[in-house]
Amino acid sequence: MNISRQILALLLAIGALLVTVASDRLHAAPAGGDAKMWPGQQIFKTTCAGCHEGGSPKAPPEYTMRGMSPANILAILDHGVMKDMAAGLTPLERRQVAEYLTQTDLADYKAPPPPKRCEALHAQFDLTRPPPAVGWGYDNRRFVPASVGGLTAADLPRLKLKWAFAFPDATQARSQPVVAMGAIFVGSHSGQVFALDLETGCVRWSYSAAAEVRNTIVVERWPEGTRPDHSPRAFFGDVLGNVYAVDALTGVELWRARPEEHRAATITGSVALWGQMLYVPVSSLEVGSAENPDYACCTFRGSVVALDVATGAKKWQAYTVQKEAQVVGRTAKGVDILAPSGAPVWGSPTVDEKRGLLYFGSGENYTSPADENSDAVFAVDLLTGQRRWSRQINFRDAWNNSCMYKAHPNCPAERGPDEDLATSVMIVDLDRGRQILLAGSKSGALTAIDPDRDGAVLWNVKVGRGSLQGGIHFGMSSEGTRIYVPIYDSKTTPQAGTYDDRGFPGMHMVDARTGKVVWRGPFFDECRGRTPCEPGISAASTAIPGAVIAGHIDGWLRAYESATGKVLWQVDTIGEYPTASGAVARGGSMSGPGPAIFDGKLITNSGYGFAFKLPGNALLVYSIDGK
Repeated sequence: MNISRQILALLLAIGALLVTVASDRLHAAPAGGDAKMWPGQQIFKTTCAGCHEGGSPKAPPEYTMRGMSPANILAILDHGVMKDMAAGLTPLERRQVAEYLTQTDLADYKAPPPPKRCEALHAQFDLTRPPPAVGWGYDNRRFVPASVGGLTAADLPRLKLKWAFAFPDATQARSQPVVAMGAIFVGSHSGQVFALDLETGCVRWSYSAAAEVRNTIVVERWPEGTRPDHSPRAFFGDVLGNVYAVDALTGVELWRARPEEHRAATITGSVALWGQMLYVPVSSLEVGSAENPDYACCTFRGSVVALDVATGAKKWQAYTVQKEAQVVGRTAKGVDILAPSGAPVWGSPTVDEKRGLLYFGSGENYTSPADENSDAVFAVDLLTGQRRWSRQINFRDAWNNSCMYKAHPNCPAERGPDEDLATSVMIVDLDRGRQILLAGSKSGALTAIDPDRDGAVLWNVKVGRGSLQGGIHFGMSSEGTRIYVPIYDSKTTPQAGTYDDRGFPGMHMVDARTGKVVWRGPFFDECRGRTPCEPGISAASTAIPGAVIAGHIDGWLRAYESATGKVLWQVDTIGEYPTASGAVARGGSMSGPGPAIFDGKLITNSGYGFAFKLPGNALLVYSIDGK
């Protein structure tokens, strides 16, 4: 027994030595440089490493943050999404952490060259070309007809890169591009919003929001063949919960509002515009605040807020959770538990002008007991916000980030499984004037409900296995009754283990009339030694006549034939791309938005340095033969 103990002690000592050596290598200076002691290293290890070294699947690891600028990391710690977590650090300590993570002294930091500004020839907006009514913020079916996109399935094999743009100070690119007036409007990780010339990628104007803009820049429409009677406006939100209106021709701010007072409110989904109303989905960062065992979880309630497009004034607010949170118990640590809470709205709302309704889905509750408002579809009046009906799809789902840790006092009894309806609800036309609503869940299930019978469930089909990150994650698309369903089926579970089965990562097509899976696209495992990397589709898909296109977590962009699921075209977006400014754009994992298609061009983001994915900062524009 004593010998066994000695052997065990020796093995533990060797293991500790190996961990130390590995850690030293991880934090060593880059090849060719002198080793340097960074005061922020110990601060990071003590304060941050518990989450960023694997404790939280959604916290970016060190190698991702190494690609960011020290100025950007410092801004995130000072007043961005990590403000609460960094509240216990002094200004000097936050600066030291930023310098350590990027291995760069702020005093010596030199920003990359700014994006190239447009000369007069490419700076002009064409007011005869309004934004087409396709994609988030306009039509959540995400189908682009040939008259708008200028691309069909037969054109795809000829696509080649036309130009690339590098988002400054960014490790992820997750704002859906929108084309209007000969320009691409897109937000960025650093909070900058750009209007880029469609042909060359030069910058017509830029605007700096308070934090990351990860949703669509929704440019207001006007009738085709006419000119607008006023300067068009563009609307968007940021991750700190602010909503903006800017002049789409100049980028000048017209108004700014924060429609939800909760300190953890954030805007992730795209706003929807109808008449003089702007519908804003409100989600929350409080799901992460719960990782602190001293945090009294939780008080946030998801909602959609209607704002006046001219002033930003609030017209109404429709909450998912109807009651304000009350203290319902105490954790094992003696901290208050508050409920009901959660049910955030992650996706873009869907306008049903025919019925005078607005549809949206919700996520999980944050605390026990889970109520009837989580993982549900809601229908509210377009003019008043009054709830007409709701239909819960998944039951007993209460979860927050603390559930990724063992025996964390803030994890609710249900412990998930975190099966948000994060995708936007789609209105799909059937025969004889009938319509159905389709809602996708991170559980991997696709559900059809009847808008004329208070959301009665018509059918439900399990397309994917589901996982903490999806299942059906960011969005589907449709071409008539062909429903294209991207499935991620990540290996990671809420309990931070791994599934035994592979699931169904990839593209799938479901018949909207029957709920039957017509085809499952081929399985790809193209990581080729890239770390971290796994197969599957987390990003939204975009449909064109005869094909569906989506970016994959492994960095590949693929187009599938609509009738069979056969791959028609694919390209690996991971790599480096020169840009007009001299900066280098880098591709990575693809998640969040799907491709935008317009006038013979395919426009896509590449880079998702979040939740242990491959970072990048590229906007890539492909066209037929690169012309």
